[in-house]
Amino acid sequence: MTTHIASRRGPKPNPLIKETLIKAGLNILHTEGYAAAGVQSIVENAGVPKGTFYNHFSSKELFSADVIDEYFALSEKRLISFLNKTDQPARARLASYFDDRIQALAAGGLLRGCLIGNLTAEVADHSELIREKLAEHMNSWSQYFADCIRAAQSAGEMRNTTDAQVLGRFILNGWEGALLRMRADKSIEPLLEFKMIIFGSLLV
Repeated sequence: MTTHIASRRGPKPNPLIKETLIKAGLNILHTEGYAAAGVQSIVENAGVPKGTFYNHFSSKELFSADVIDEYFALSEKRLISFLNKTDQPARARLASYFDDRIQALAAGGLLRGCLIGNLTAEVADHSELIREKLAEHMNSWSQYFADCIRAAQSAGEMRNTTDAQVLGRFILNGWEGALLRMRADKSIEPLLEFKMIIFGSLLV
């Protein structure tokens, strides 16, 4: 018996259009959230016909998974740019990263917070694909923190000998919680308190 595999109809996906859609989706999902981000608003923002979306993505869920990848790639690049400053002590590199994030959030009017944290709260219970994607990137993110903390411990920059993996996860969890409180209070204070406790009491 011969099995026939149906080929995708319509024009072949265009990588440039796909990239445009992902960038448009990143802005809309970060601003409006998953439920409110409709395909129509995404294609309008991207300046392409609605049918083009389905030529590149079979569902909004799969599209959102790619948007999460893009968001993390951009965030990761920023994080690495701070943690790779080997002319500074490891603990200072991590502190500088959070200073940069706090300044950027303040400049942006304390809006939106972290897309990964936002989608975890909104979608993780309803989409296994997106939950796994979010968990994957959170694990990578906390690993960067852990590696930096381990370097600080090895260099004698801090007395706290708690396992670096645990500290890395705790710091990420605390940061995401501070971002949620920032949005609820419309205040920068939760972020400043987070940094004060982390670098004044924990990483010492």
